Formats: sequence, C-alpha cells, structure tokens
Amino acid sequence: MTQSFERVNDIADVAERRPTFLAVGVFDGVHRGHQHLLQRMVAEARAGGARPGVLTFFPHPKAVIQNLQGRIYLTTLEERLRLLAAQGVELVIVHPFNDEVRHTRAADFVDRLVAYLDLRQLWGGSFSLGYRREGTAEFLAELGQVRGFTVRQIRDLVMWNGERVSSSRVRRELAEGDIASVNGGLGRPFCVSGEVVMGDQRGRTIGFPTANLAVWAEQLLPANGVYVTQAWLGAERFMAATNVGVRPTVNGHHVSVEAHLLDFDRDIYGAPLRLEFLGRIRAEQKFPGLDALRAQIRQDVDQVRAQLS
Repeated sequence: MTQSFERVNDIADVAERRPTFLAVGVFDGVHRGHQHLLQRMVAEARAGGARPGVLTFFPHPKAVIQNLQGRIYLTTLEERLRLLAAQGVELVIVHPFNDEVRHTRAADFVDRLVAYLDLRQLWGGSFSLGYRREGTAEFLAELGQVRGFTVRQIRDLVMWNGERVSSSRVRRELAEGDIASVNGGLGRPFCVSGEVVMGDQRGRTIGFPTANLAVWAEQLLPANGVYVTQAWLGAERFMAATNVGVRPTVNGHHVSVEAHLLDFDRDIYGAPLRLEFLGRIRAEQKFPGLDALRAQIRQDVDQVRAQLS
C-alpha cells in the first residue's frame, strides 16, 4: 500500500524546513536500480531522524535538450509518483526542466535545496546538476563541506540476467517486446493505463470485442504484437489478450492498444483501465482475411487462459 507523501512543484513550496536526505534524478520507470538507491536512502534517513525525499525532473532533461518528441517515458508522471511513494519517501518535488533550469548554476540550485529543505544528504547514482553538467559528485561534495551537507553516490550495480539494470536497457527491451526482461528489470509488470474509448468495434463483429485504451501519447509501448495481460478495472482483475499495433489485416495506420477481456461482457466506455503485461504471445502479423484472424485470436485467447488460469 502506497503511503501518503507531500508533493510540490517548486522547492520553495515545501511545507516544512527540516533535516532532509534527498535523491535527485529523473527516475523514469523507478526500476530495480532506482529502488535499491531509494530504499537505502530511506532507511538511513529514518535512522538519522531525517525526512527522505526525492527531486524528480519533468519533462525529461533529454526531451528538452535534444528536443525529443513522441513516446519517451516508461511510466506516466502519476505512476512515477506512486512508485516513488511506495519506496517510503515522504516528499516528492516534481521540478520542471526548462531552459531556465538548464542554465542554472549547480551551486545556485543546491543553495535553494539547503535554504528550503535543510538539506543534510544528497543522494544519486550519477551527478550532473546545473549548467553544462558542472555539478559532479566531486563538485557537490566540496560544496557540501561549506553548505553543511554530504553527498552519497551509490554506484552498486543492480544486475538482472547478467546485465546492469538501467532505464535505457528497459527501453531497449520494451522495443524488442521482451516483456520477461522488462519486468525483471522493473521488478514488477510493465503497465499502461487509459480511459476506454470507442474504437471501430470491428472486434465485436468477429466475436472478440476489445477495450480500446487512450494511452498517454508520450508513454512507451511494447513492440507491436499480442500479449498476455492482466486487466484491472478498479479492484476487479481479468485475464486479457492485448494487441499493440496497427491492425494490418484491416489496413490500420495508427498504433492502438486493444484488450480482449476474457469472460467479460459489460459496457465500460469511459472507465479507466490498467493493463499489466506478463508475456508476449506473438508478433503482429497480417492475415489473408477475417476468418484467419478470428482463428488466430481464438488461439491467442486459449494461450492467455492457459498461462493465467
């Protein structure tokens, strides 16, 4: 169960100035490596009577600096906050990243943390705060000797299947449709959420109605294909065969996420639906006609039922 936490969008808006251990980074995905760092920080903060907090940047600095467009995030911002809170942090600063922040000197940025938080420890895996990435771990450690805080750089490598866990690795494996490795690196199932919206209702005409999700346009999706998923409708859980792709058999053009919920027959248009991806059945393919597509979907559904029953 996620504990309550304070969320602010500006350092100056933090309600109370008191001794704080703060982890700084993007934390996209909040994967096993992030969890390792945060759990250590939270434990040490509590042992020392300090508040454990996180400063996370949004949008992603690379999106601003490199002008990236489209799907770049492993989670929505709200999901990131939920996952951060689940690690036990009591404060999350969602700091905007823009040209002004990009050109802020590292010492000036840290001075605000000291002034408004009573910063005692600054935590991270790699440090590159401030203008031209001048705020390295060494720079910040020297600054901390004057400003009254210490720097904790966690370089422990969190491994999964012989490779270091990182956000870039999870993104790569997601693009390959390797859900087992994605989930291993995240330490939980990869998920997407969205409101159920009206599609072309073609699935209903072939006997397999689907819930079409309006997924956030900036969240990454797995490689096109059919997946074993669990669908959460509030507290209710259903087995689901989910297709991610353009539906080439019916000449689709836009990537969509459509879930066929097994043993389900209700109108849920407008409802929020959450999909947890547990495995990949096959790549997306074009069939010679709807009869062949229907037969394949029937096999897909049988495979989902066999894996999840």
